[in-house]
This record gives sequence, C-alpha cells and structure tokens, in this order.
Amino acid sequence: MDARLYNRTLQMAVDFLRKGEEVGQLFARMCFPTHHALPDPPVSAAACLFALLPDPGDAVDRVSRLPEELLRNIVSRLPVKDAACTAALSRRWRGVWRSAPLVLHDAHLFPLTSAVSSVLTAHPGPFRCVHLTSSYTDEFLGLLTTWLQILAAKGIQELVLVNRLWPREAALPANFVGMATLTRLYLGLWRFPDTAGLPRATCFRNLRELGLSSVLMESRDLDFILDRSPVLETLCVEASLFQLRLRLVSLRCVQIMGSFFQEIFVVDAPRLERLILSEAWTPDGICTKVKIGHAPKLHLLGYLKLNARYVLEVGNTVIKAGTMVRPNIMVASVRILALEVRFSVRNDAKMISTVLRCFPNVETLHIKSEKTDLATGKLNLKNWHESGTIECIQSSIKQMVFHDFRWCRSELAFLKFFFESAPVLKEVVILLATDFTSMEELHSKMASLESMKRASEAFSLVVNGCSDPQGDYIRSFKRGSDFSLRDSFANTEVTACANVFHHAQ
Repeated sequence: MDARLYNRTLQMAVDFLRKGEEVGQLFARMCFPTHHALPDPPVSAAACLFALLPDPGDAVDRVSRLPEELLRNIVSRLPVKDAACTAALSRRWRGVWRSAPLVLHDAHLFPLTSAVSSVLTAHPGPFRCVHLTSSYTDEFLGLLTTWLQILAAKGIQELVLVNRLWPREAALPANFVGMATLTRLYLGLWRFPDTAGLPRATCFRNLRELGLSSVLMESRDLDFILDRSPVLETLCVEASLFQLRLRLVSLRCVQIMGSFFQEIFVVDAPRLERLILSEAWTPDGICTKVKIGHAPKLHLLGYLKLNARYVLEVGNTVIKAGTMVRPNIMVASVRILALEVRFSVRNDAKMISTVLRCFPNVETLHIKSEKTDLATGKLNLKNWHESGTIECIQSSIKQMVFHDFRWCRSELAFLKFFFESAPVLKEVVILLATDFTSMEELHSKMASLESMKRASEAFSLVVNGCSDPQGDYIRSFKRGSDFSLRDSFANTEVTACANVFHHAQ
C-alpha cells in the first residue's frame, strides 16, 4: 500500500473515530463482511439428499435415462463433493460431473486449500460459481494466484473472493483481470492491484455485477474496471475508506453503503434506475457531493442527507434551502425518494421543501429522522405552510414512510403539514425509533395524530414499534439490485409485525 493512500486512509479513519458509537459498526463491517454484503452461494451443503425406493417390480433406472444436458444441470446444482460422488452411481454418471459447470464453495471442503486445488485441477471447467471466502491460513494467499490462473483458463461465471487474513491490505493478484467469462464478481478485504501496469486491452465483456466490500483502491482503478465492462448493470460498494469519484455511464443500479465518497457524479447515465446511498459519512472539513445530470430512467434515489456536509447538485445548480426550483433542475423520473434529516436543526429541516420540489413526481417518500445532540431551532406548522406549495405532495405522493420517528414537536409539525397538504395520499407508515412499552402508551400518543386535519379522507395510518436495528433490509445488496422489488427501502416485514396500530378515516 503506497504511503499516499495509506496516510489518507489513516486520516479518514482517525476522523471517523471521533464519531464515537459509530466506530464499532464500521470496524465490524470492515473486518467481517456480513451476509448483506456478499451474495449467497447457489448451493447448500446442509440440504438433504434422498431418493424414494423403487417399486419391487420396477428396477429401471429412469433418472440415468434423462438427457445428458439435464443430468449436467442437476450436477451443477450440487455442492462440489456431492457432484463428484455422482460418478459412483453408475457408468452413465461417471463422466457427468466433469462435463457439468461446477459450483465450488470452499466452506464445503476439508482440508480447505488442498481440496480446492484438487477440484480445480481435476475438473476441466467451466465453473458456474466459485466462492473462496473461508480460508484463514497463510497457504491461501500463496495458492491464490495459481487458482485464479486456472479459473481464467478454464472459464468461470461467478467469483466471490474474500481475504480473511491479516494484514487486511493484502494485495489481490492482478491475474483475475484475465477472466473474460466473468458475469459476477465480489471482492472483500483486499488492496486492489494498481491498474496502471495492466494491459489496456483488458475487457470484462460479460461482467454484469460487481461488488466491493472494504476494498482499498484509487479512483482510477475503479474507472479502469467500469470503462472495460460494457454490459455492467449493478455496482455495490461497502465500507470504503477513501475518496472516490464515480462516473456512471451504463449501470442500472448503484449501491454505496457505509462509505465516504467525496463526489458521486451521475453525469450521463441513460440506463441508471437506482442510486442507493446508505450510512454515508464524511471526515471533518470535507463535503460529499451528489450531482445528478442526465439520468432519464432514474426511478429510485436515496438516502439523501440534508445537512451542510452533503451537497446535492442537479444539473449545474447546487440545491440549498430556498433555491428557486425551475423545470431545468427537476428530476421528473424519480418515483421513490428517501431523505435523511435532523429535524431539530432548523436549516436542515428547511431543505426538505426545496429538495422535494426537485422531484415533482415522487409517489413514495421515505423520511428518516436522524438523531443528533445539535439543536438549532425547530420548524413549526406555520413555518411549513410559509414554505409554499410542493408539487409532489399536492399531486403525486401516495405513500409516506417515516423512519425512526421520535414524537418530537418538529416531527409532528411536519406530519401535520404533510397530512393537510397531500390529497392523493393512500398510506402513512410510521416506524418508531424506540419500541413502545404498551398499547396504552401507543394509543395515548396516537391522539395527536388522530386529531390532525387531512386533505385525503381515505389514507390509512400504520404505527409500528418493531424496527430493524441492524438496518439489514436497507444494506442488503441482494435487495437493492432485485428489480422485481419496486421499493428497496421498504421493509415489508415491519407492517406484518404484531405491534401495529392501524387507523383509516
């Protein structure tokens, strides 16, 4: 790790230590990539294999008579040890496992390194999926270069590669860039190789999904990969302690979680549908800028933090409280928007109305109330009404989800304004920051909400005391990139929880 990158990373880490309680979360995430950061293997060694006994009068092996392609498909869905064992079933099965694209997960093998080497050597390829995530021995790093050479030569579709050893900045062998058949790549706890010395003709022509968890790299290195991945659709980045400028061109989904990015520029992103930002942080004295340029398909955006250390720029206009929002700085495509705001900080709360005017067609709004010890004045109901008409509240928002609601007066004032101004509203979900102790306590607090005037007579109100303290549904790479889910920010399990108050007027 060169001195410049090391010193910069160290300074950012020191700045972050000043944030107190958050340091434990960051340390855990950097040192132990968790289930939400890495994809699940497509097979499980815990599954039970069984067969029904044949009829005594029918001794025909019907499974072995299946077409060769179907047998290979069956074997490719088995853990590698079970796949190899199928060769003992009969002569018909003997060569099937060698011709099937295998799934290799090192957690299923023992002794790990020698078993992995044996499988990679014995099988001619290609490999459907390889997870190398479980080795804690020094032998792992010594063999990794050879393993990657074999995979590059024999062909591989999906690769998940995690360094479990100290030092965490161990260099990732550069020969993985020769894997032209890769469609999915996840890396955890590595120092990315310097791309300056790599062949300029390098191309990940089939790569569709890229995940980076606690990977040390320079901006030029990520640019190198993105520029050479013409069909890349999903980029997931977690726990990155470095400055990075993202240039998004052909991606459909970008997720950035628990990281510091000095600039996120959506300059020309004709295919981008989702930009998900979660638990971002900034060192002292530095701002994070999110700039949205050409993104005609951007459907889901957030969480945007509304405070002085996070800058939102649309087109060439920096959005501030009171900015005159004209059509040229509106992002009409966004339907799902998530904002994080400190309601007890007056200037932060004033940003809500201005930012909402930039997204006139929002249908689902997520508001997360950020806890802070800094209080610089609060907005009351009169202040909200004086902010003027907000197009999306008046005409398009049908659902609002309020996360980490604390029943403070500034939050209640915003809810009153929202209820009075949203004639097409269908549902409001309020998720409490802390659970209530009894239904009686909840009903007493609900009195203030029940008495509020409503522009929509038909919307339902759900208040829930159970929460997701780990935030896994927000941080899940799988959930964020699942395009069958309309709203990646919604935790559907919350509304099914037992402690629910439902009110329809």
